[in-house]
Amino acid sequence: MIPPLPNLPVSHVLADIAAALRDHRRAVLSAPPGAGKTTLVPLHLLGETWRGDGKIIVLEPRRLAARAAAARMASLLGEQVGGTVGYRMRLDNRVSGKTRVEVVTEGVFARMILEDPELAGVSTVIFDEFHERSLDADFGLALALDVQSALREDLRILVMSATLDIERVATLLDNPPVIKSMGRSFPIDIRYKDRPGGERVEDSVTRAILEAHGAELGSILAFLPGQAEITRTAERLQGRFGPETVIAPLYGNLSQGEQDAAIRPAPKGTRKIVLATSIAETSITIDGVRIVIDSGMQRLPVFEASTGITRLETVRVSRASADQRAGRAGRTEPGIAVRLWHQGQMAALPAFTPPQILSTDLSGLALDLAHWGVQDPATLDFVDQPPATTLNEARTLLRQLGALDLENSLTARGRLMRELALPPRLAAMVISVSDLGHAREAALLAVLLTEQGLGGPSVDLEERLRRFKTERGERSEAARKLAGRLAATASAGTPSQEPVLAGQLLLHAFPDRIALQRGGRGRFVMANGRGAELPETERLAGCSMLVIADLTGRAAQARILAAAEISRADVEAHLPGEIGSEDQCVFDKASRQVRARRVTRLGAIIFDETPLPRPSGVRVAKALAEGVRDLGLEVLPFSKEAAQLRDRIGFLYRTLGDPWPDMSDEALLTRLDEWFVPFQAEARGLSDISSSGLSNGLMSLVPHELQRELGRLAPTHFEAPTGQRHAIQYDGGEPLLTIRVQELFGLKQHPAIGGGRLPLVLELTSPAHRPIQTTRDLPGFWAGSWRDVRADMRGRYPRHPWPEDPAVATPTTRVKPRGT
Repeated sequence: MIPPLPNLPVSHVLADIAAALRDHRRAVLSAPPGAGKTTLVPLHLLGETWRGDGKIIVLEPRRLAARAAAARMASLLGEQVGGTVGYRMRLDNRVSGKTRVEVVTEGVFARMILEDPELAGVSTVIFDEFHERSLDADFGLALALDVQSALREDLRILVMSATLDIERVATLLDNPPVIKSMGRSFPIDIRYKDRPGGERVEDSVTRAILEAHGAELGSILAFLPGQAEITRTAERLQGRFGPETVIAPLYGNLSQGEQDAAIRPAPKGTRKIVLATSIAETSITIDGVRIVIDSGMQRLPVFEASTGITRLETVRVSRASADQRAGRAGRTEPGIAVRLWHQGQMAALPAFTPPQILSTDLSGLALDLAHWGVQDPATLDFVDQPPATTLNEARTLLRQLGALDLENSLTARGRLMRELALPPRLAAMVISVSDLGHAREAALLAVLLTEQGLGGPSVDLEERLRRFKTERGERSEAARKLAGRLAATASAGTPSQEPVLAGQLLLHAFPDRIALQRGGRGRFVMANGRGAELPETERLAGCSMLVIADLTGRAAQARILAAAEISRADVEAHLPGEIGSEDQCVFDKASRQVRARRVTRLGAIIFDETPLPRPSGVRVAKALAEGVRDLGLEVLPFSKEAAQLRDRIGFLYRTLGDPWPDMSDEALLTRLDEWFVPFQAEARGLSDISSSGLSNGLMSLVPHELQRELGRLAPTHFEAPTGQRHAIQYDGGEPLLTIRVQELFGLKQHPAIGGGRLPLVLELTSPAHRPIQTTRDLPGFWAGSWRDVRADMRGRYPRHPWPEDPAVATPTTRVKPRGT
């Protein structure tokens, strides 16, 4: 029997929710922060007859929220957590045979449904705070809808949020009933205080906290972008209050005990200032908080598929997040929300935080899709489909790790990797070293890397692993037990007594991130060709080689977050065959020559190199082509004839289009292997490049059947009526002929090329070769402005003929005979 539940804003729609799930099996609930949806909806549904004895699964985006929601529901029933209401997460679960409402983190639910597609014993799945749009929540909803359609018509699905893109989610769910709960528990006074330009976030937040603490009663919840800003704000607040005010940080790296302490009510007679990241936005109530200070900033991870690097970006919050944050102030009494930005900026904020599926590593999702038997994710109902590029990169990585075959189906190794419930790289590491008896060490390292805060903050993973092994505390003990279970899953062999270092293990997870010091202390180049840096003060900065487990920042200046020392001998022992030798031809910018060398390398890392005798042949020409790509076409010694040939072909491409080839710099650089390399096999440097080879190469791009047409359509010269030949210039927008005007006397038609279709631009010159007129209509010139030109030229060049009607005059290159 469910005891009477408190009367909260969501109470008046509880019956509507139950009826919608009874009749339609799907529903969407939109309720503002503080409405009570997280705790009241699951408890109310316990009393519905259609539920039978099936469990209600409630998904929460974070462990803190899951524990808090379970604790609150259990207290409303007068029970302890683990009775009717329990929770389940990676390192902690409190459930029993009596549990009927199970609060789980979103990742746990995804594994539940992947392992048991029928969700046996489950009546209803509630997606709480769905607006956060984590990858696990999106995938979990897609799977739940698939299961409901194919296997479990009786399964109920409820999507809840305080701030939700209702139309998109409702469309995805095939337009089920949408229930809205208006109003919140208590009113909130929203105030705006613009942060001065250039002022640090922690300075603005500190000032706002001091003002609010002095002017208002109650505890304060301040939202900052990340741990660093929280630490600096806490430092600024130290000593500013008496013992009646407690400062409590709240972020992901804290232990469970520290997080729970931050959300507990302040002792009687005291106030609390909670400094939190976005972790405190949803599903938790911090009793006594009636003031929210919102910096308006958040830190989001952005994954670059091409580099495999996830960087953290500090960005403005969305309007939905701002509403969520403000709602924390009105949970238990009327509150105040101070927003540290100008009110006019609200309209410029994005409506919602970008969904994680669009900006995260999808290797785990790709592995799970293969397990589900899905090749095309479009066959599942995702709110946003995973980006094809990122998904393809993830599948490429999984094939390299041996988890997928060429058809992207799971291999035996891939199935074992899935069972470990680790990120694919770390799962591959545990499996790879299990035959060597190091499964437990690898599992400990994998758990360390996936659970924030274990082993301390050091960049050096060897040091963190050593500390983790002896670390006290409930969370550390649970993490070590998890590592034991993972090791048992991966290997049934006898553990090795030989010591193994963290770096030797990580080689199997991150072979592309093996790094060699290059360019000074703290500067490294990785096997994938990317650079990475460490502060010079770090011990690892002086190591000759590292393997990097975590880094952030843009590819050009990635910052190492976690790494371990290794040696070349470690690579040779643990990754035999990865280091190889090859003969190379490379272009040397300084000498502008191609050099030959024998290199020993691992990817982009070169360990040794030995000069080889001066080379020749196609390999040299290819290296020379790379130099040209780097320096540009202007380094090529085009003769006048070769340059004109390029201009002629380019003119025909611009005029007639395909199949005449593009002669632009960009096009020719792209096709160097076609027209440059085959015709420069004897060149060893830029100075050896053959100009005739350049001409022959350019001509090779013209289809054979068109080569005979080149001379007709774009001739090199124009033969004047005098019999003289004059070069036609094709380097401008139109073909240009520069010629002395006397040589065109007697010509009644304008000169043209292209079979008479393309008129030449005539630059007519004086006997001294100075321009006197440019025309595209010679007959019109004779009949028009020739009169003025003639009058001017007769005085300047009296010894040259200037007839009244040049159209019938005799062309000449000579002066008039004396006496005429």
